[in-house]
Amino acid sequence: MKLKNLWILAILTIPVFFLACDNSDDTEPDPQPDPDTYTVTEIGTGAALNGANGLDIGPDGNLYIGSVIGVNITVMDKENGTISDRLGQEKQVKGPDDLVFGPDGSLYWTDILVGEVGRMAPDGTITKQFVAPGVNPIGFTDDGRLFVALCFLGDGLYELDPNLVEPPRPIIVATEANPFPLGFLNAFDFDANGRLYGPLFAAGLVISVDVDRMGDPASDPFADGSAQVVSGGYVNPASAKFDPEGMLTVIDQTGEVFKIDVMTGASTLFTTLDTGLDNMVFDDDGRLFMTSNDQGWVGELLPTGALRIISPGGMIGPQGIAFLEGAGNEDKLFVADQYEMRQLNRNSGEVENSYRALILPGVPDVGVATLNTVMSLSADGENLISASWFAGTVQVWNPQDGVTESYNMSTAEAQGAPIDALRLNGEIIVSDVGVGGVVRASDKSVILPIDNATVFAPSGLATDGETLWVADWGTGIVWQIGFDGNTPTTPAPIAQDLLFPEGLAYDNEGGLLVVETGAARLSRIDIATGEVTEIAGGLEFFGRPGVEGAPPTWGFEGVTVAPSGDIYVSGQGNNIIYRITKD
Repeated sequence: MKLKNLWILAILTIPVFFLACDNSDDTEPDPQPDPDTYTVTEIGTGAALNGANGLDIGPDGNLYIGSVIGVNITVMDKENGTISDRLGQEKQVKGPDDLVFGPDGSLYWTDILVGEVGRMAPDGTITKQFVAPGVNPIGFTDDGRLFVALCFLGDGLYELDPNLVEPPRPIIVATEANPFPLGFLNAFDFDANGRLYGPLFAAGLVISVDVDRMGDPASDPFADGSAQVVSGGYVNPASAKFDPEGMLTVIDQTGEVFKIDVMTGASTLFTTLDTGLDNMVFDDDGRLFMTSNDQGWVGELLPTGALRIISPGGMIGPQGIAFLEGAGNEDKLFVADQYEMRQLNRNSGEVENSYRALILPGVPDVGVATLNTVMSLSADGENLISASWFAGTVQVWNPQDGVTESYNMSTAEAQGAPIDALRLNGEIIVSDVGVGGVVRASDKSVILPIDNATVFAPSGLATDGETLWVADWGTGIVWQIGFDGNTPTTPAPIAQDLLFPEGLAYDNEGGLLVVETGAARLSRIDIATGEVTEIAGGLEFFGRPGVEGAPPTWGFEGVTVAPSGDIYVSGQGNNIIYRITKD
């Protein structure tokens, strides 16, 4: 699992963010007018949410829906999908994976990457408590006791003080000898007797746990009987909730929905929906509402097994974007959409093919089983290269053959956090803010180091086959690096004062396209003179800094050029793709 220890990047993220903010205040470039004019068209279908995760029904009757990559909690009318509010970082929401309302009407949520639990009291007062990175599912017993578990970034189970004052009480904890004592306990629920029932995402089981377990929390809970298997045979079960009649409903990320008799363990397949199901909640009338992590939809599962869509799905976080090269591939536009590699029609944006990318690499699943979460993309002949700081890996992937190369970017000294990657001189070159600069994927040898003086946060990469260009999100500089054989020459800045540059692309006219996320525009750099001109402005990018412990780019706004010369840019702000055509 390559998600662990992302919080070590906080040391890097904080100074980079403030340096970049200083640039935006004092050194905003004055782009020269471009003699060419361009038409910007929005294509593709995007969800209203950047992925939909945990949810609950508030005292006001609305759905409250957490989104990790959206870094917010959305307030939505459960009948028509109208969004009335979004609670974000101004409310100390930092990537909520699950949430629940307490008996007094307080809203609780888990910020999985930073390891915090948040509480917003009815009067608006906000309290935060650190538990551990990976804090994910959260729930109350009928008598008001509060519990959380660790999933993906850790493993274990804790009881919390509902006021988030007293230290967490460990019930089951990971040790060096037993790092996964449960197997990633995900969204759980309690029966009338206060016994916990929940799914083990990695183990494919549904279990029950005695939350009043005594003794050493580091001991094996299955060996001492405090944890028991209820049912098995699942792939990645993500949530288990009791309906008003006491029947346990379980959803699997395969899209399957099961009903389980907890007395016998008998499991019945109720219906099958889209892959990527995430969480669910029953209201007092027994209506079942659920979310899709991969597609971002919110819906009500009807007693017939049909799904009533409340908020439609679509792209949840389009980032890297590239055209496959080679005969017959000229019209194949691919977009990295975090949990899906999507092939879009280059004119309409309609999804023509979709390939699932997994949270847990290597887990058998539908489609290409070993494709990790996808964030940036570059063309590599008839393949694509994807980098993902979320997974800590760089992969070479082909629609027919799947993953053909995979690189774990972590080293003994640092957790890998790759932002972008491409192939040059037969080597895969990676910008990695965790390892510490622009490096070769094969041996992590450094091409451009992060020195926190001239280079702070390398992001987008581009090449013409001979020269490498690197955007620094932190300083707004684009660096040019030549090579003498395999040896890089001294880096030289070719453009400065850009605002949070991310995606780069070498265009068909010998210029360099750059996505300035801090200025909401696509610009072009004249490589010979360094002159920067605006191609298109007013673009809707994600526009928010990453939470502490994550790279400052958070997502990645990509840009690519079609063989025709049309330019394509990802827009996470509205979950769409921009097609930019010269008039």
